[in-house]
Amino acid sequence: MTIFSNPALLLFITVTAYWIANVLRVRTGSFLCNPVVLSTITVILYLKIFDINYDTYHEAAGFIDFWLKPAVVSLAVPLYINWKKIRSQWLPIIVSQAAGSVTGIITGVYIAKWTGAGREVVLSLAAKSVTNPIAIEITRAIGGIPALTAATVILAGMMGQMVGFKLMSASTIRMPTSQGISMGTASHAMGIAASLERSRKLAAYASLGLIFNGVLTAILVPILIPLLGI
Repeated sequence: MTIFSNPALLLFITVTAYWIANVLRVRTGSFLCNPVVLSTITVILYLKIFDINYDTYHEAAGFIDFWLKPAVVSLAVPLYINWKKIRSQWLPIIVSQAAGSVTGIITGVYIAKWTGAGREVVLSLAAKSVTNPIAIEITRAIGGIPALTAATVILAGMMGQMVGFKLMSASTIRMPTSQGISMGTASHAMGIAASLERSRKLAAYASLGLIFNGVLTAILVPILIPLLGI
């Protein structure tokens, strides 16, 4: 092991790269300065330059992975704070979530088919709009490629985090509750992060979108895949 592959140094570089990227985004205001994108590119370049394999990096980043679990649980806090408001809107929430889940499945599947992808690849894109732990299990259950699903989930999250609010602001989707739940449905955890930067209320609805979309997609994918002729 060289000094460049030291676990403490790898962890430091990961956190520092994200922090610097976040500072750049705040100062420039540019959606192109996405912290996840920039820090990911930085870490990849570092690993390539110093010829460090991914297993070594993954072991060093285990500390971050460990704290992701309680971080996800903490998303229940804004949900609890806004629970009365959410409960009063249960019907439109369920209807919109069902529509969002079906749309996410169909678009992923048919875009892959339209570009000539094989069956395994098509199946791997069915759960692209669901948070990674759920998406990977869905893909395993239907015979897709989990690694490909993980990559598409991250890509969907990045795109939503970068341009989601801009697209909605340019359209007729102006209600904060609608914007929040849309971000959580389409861009899962990264959508929640983008929503939290604006308000806790948005983050609460984004969390709701992530949860409902994950549950509904897990139920609907095995039903829709045969109906779509896959």
